[in-house]
Amino acid sequence: MRIAVAGSIATDHLMTFPGRFADQLVAEQLHTVSLSFLVDTLDIRRGGVAPNIAFGMGVLGLRPVLVGAAGADFSEYRSWLERNNVDCDSVHISETRHTARFMCTTDEDHNQIASFYTGAMAEARNIELKPISDRVGGLDLVLIGADDPQGMVRHTQECRTRGYAFAADPSQQLARLEGDDIREIVDGAAYLFTNEYEAALIEGKTGWDADELLGRVGTRITTLGSKGVRIERKGEEPIVVGCAKEEAKVDPTGVGDAFRAGFLAGLSWDLDLERSAQLGCMLATLVIETVGTQEYELRPAAFLKRFEEAYGAEAAAEVTAHLVK
Repeated sequence: MRIAVAGSIATDHLMTFPGRFADQLVAEQLHTVSLSFLVDTLDIRRGGVAPNIAFGMGVLGLRPVLVGAAGADFSEYRSWLERNNVDCDSVHISETRHTARFMCTTDEDHNQIASFYTGAMAEARNIELKPISDRVGGLDLVLIGADDPQGMVRHTQECRTRGYAFAADPSQQLARLEGDDIREIVDGAAYLFTNEYEAALIEGKTGWDADELLGRVGTRITTLGSKGVRIERKGEEPIVVGCAKEEAKVDPTGVGDAFRAGFLAGLSWDLDLERSAQLGCMLATLVIETVGTQEYELRPAAFLKRFEEAYGAEAAAEVTAHLVK
């Protein structure tokens, strides 16, 4: 399958302040705050939902097409992704803006002060999918993840117009999107990815109940945190897949993106929905054991051993036939 992954491209700048923010606040001067914190550490991490998903697909041996907007400072990040089998030739590079950035300072009580710079992400609305499809010889599926809201709507509309199958994955942007835009993004999707909270938010904002929402998408995939994932199709019994056991819970950031990467890889390998979800859950387990969304390493032999322990020999045999050794 030729799969395009559209969504935000960003870097995370994470800093640590060895004190308490509360100790620096003067109650009677809160109307005129002027503070500067001397931080001890700066950790720069690659991020953005689209690269996170594309990276996971790449380490599984696929070559996904990354679709998004970045700045001229994207060159090092691009090199990293290309080394991990991601096609970056369709990334839009802004002439005036830097790549989106999340900048966060955390104090010793784990309170946080953060800012998100949208930057080049705002130009995702200018990206057209047809030239990308023409370049790679057609698109079998377009995943539309959290991004510039106008860009998300435009990609969805173009998929409908041109007959590209699409997966809706609005995630973090649901808080900002209104009902009309959510209906536009979700209606007719081949796959809808959400967690439980996001699922309830979609139902509340669109006015569609669970049955109507299920009738408007091909397959509804709801992640359930530590309980795994539930997959639903109209007129069929739900499929519930549990999580693979983790060796340690280090950092949950990027776990959902890794699940999507594994699930899409399973679809590309023509595995059934249950097996694809198991593959997604196993990849997600690697991420929760690692700090950073793209810092994990997939060793096929070890991965398959753990996959067999979690889901059985028959499941592992099916995945073994496809996983790059």
